[in-house]
Amino acid sequence: MKNEHNGYALITGATGGLGKAFVFALAKRKRKLILTGRNEEKLLALRQEVFEKYSLDDVYVYAADLANEQDRYALTEKIAASGVKIGLLVNAAGADIQKEFALYTQEKINFQCRVNFEAAVSTCRFAIEHRAEYLEIINISSVSGIYPMPYFAIYSATKAALTSFSIALREELKGKNAAVTAVLAGAMPTRDDIKEQIKGQGLWGKLAAKSPEWVAEYSLKAVRKNKRKTIAGAWNKVMYFGTALLPQSWKLRFIANRWRKISKDAF
Repeated sequence: MKNEHNGYALITGATGGLGKAFVFALAKRKRKLILTGRNEEKLLALRQEVFEKYSLDDVYVYAADLANEQDRYALTEKIAASGVKIGLLVNAAGADIQKEFALYTQEKINFQCRVNFEAAVSTCRFAIEHRAEYLEIINISSVSGIYPMPYFAIYSATKAALTSFSIALREELKGKNAAVTAVLAGAMPTRDDIKEQIKGQGLWGKLAAKSPEWVAEYSLKAVRKNKRKTIAGAWNKVMYFGTALLPQSWKLRFIANRWRKISKDAF
């Protein structure tokens, strides 16, 4: 496959459900990896698992809290000092806090905005500065960013911002041996709370949900084609196009009624 061994693949949120799916998908391709997440113990265990399953030992791991600017700086300094070049960046880290905005603390506002948007933008800048000959960027956005979402307001706003940024960045990098794709993912059965939430949505949730393994493979194919943005899953596409012409007031009312009973904090 084109550019398969071009530089290292840097994956944020590597120990999470989707991040780990990207790790294994790329390890199968014998892609050299740089993995980051908040928990060093989990990262080391993941590196060992990659070695045992795929005999891949060219794997760097760096623990960092992407919501912390000093941690992000230390992370990028360590990677830069190693002299590696980035051929693929996967921004899979995210914080899916979901509750009434009035219940947020300033700390939680900062955390979600920094992880979902600021950190992704920062790692994109770093990847461009330390890029290999060909650079691919996958920014994991969300179908939740298509419309404003009451009771999921910050999450939907940060994901909308990430989609917008990705599209603009792609245009700036045209003709410069680079591809940028925003992947608008739907629900993925990664954690127990998400699995219960999908189950509670009945047929709707079942049709919309895709496994993290499916989303990872889908995303890698999409960036290989240099797609501007793509909605992951046929049912999510149907929902998007099927509701595009509905009045926004209807959509806001439906979303509010659907989500006001659900509350979850960052894990």
